[in-house]
Amino acid sequence: MAGGVAEKRSRTGTVAVTATVLVMAMFGGGAVAQGDNEAAAADLARVPACINNKGEQVQFNTTDRGRPGLAAGMAIRDGNGKPVVLRSNFASAPREFQQFIDRHECAHHQTGDVDRPHPPRNGPEHLMNEAISDCVSIRRLRDEEGFGKPAFDKVTAALRADMAKIGFPEISIASRIRNISGCFDNPASAEDLIRQVLQQRGLPPQ
Repeated sequence: MAGGVAEKRSRTGTVAVTATVLVMAMFGGGAVAQGDNEAAAADLARVPACINNKGEQVQFNTTDRGRPGLAAGMAIRDGNGKPVVLRSNFASAPREFQQFIDRHECAHHQTGDVDRPHPPRNGPEHLMNEAISDCVSIRRLRDEEGFGKPAFDKVTAALRADMAKIGFPEISIASRIRNISGCFDNPASAEDLIRQVLQQRGLPPQ
């Protein structure tokens, strides 16, 4: 899947967005182990608090599906209509990157992406949704988990390595990391951005 770049101006600043397959990986069928908001294994990060824009608790489930050696996540509703984040191959990633993916996928639930028609993959709207989720994620890690520069660097190093492994060009990798860096440096909160997005979409606030 080729990476693309698009830029939009928002009230939170310039957002450079790139395609991502790391956090929107396609999962095959098979059993999924139910999570209980605690990591099932010692090497997995504890899942974050996550309530979607409708006030529903989001469940985190773990699976070994997906591309081996690449940690990934997917925000969906399961067969019973419950909001879920699927975590795949998390043990292959640094804890800081696991935390980033969890909050990125949670953001898709928080901003209502999961219940809206999915825009064309790699189109401007899809790429903007990914950039917003990146932004929410890194701000939550900064404000809730106390992430400083060393932890931020671990996230972007893991992201860079995995995107390069998949075959993304450097221009796409650098553009995505610039967006995440700009969000990290912006003092506005994740909640500020989520409120703006919900208002722009005409969705009720959390």
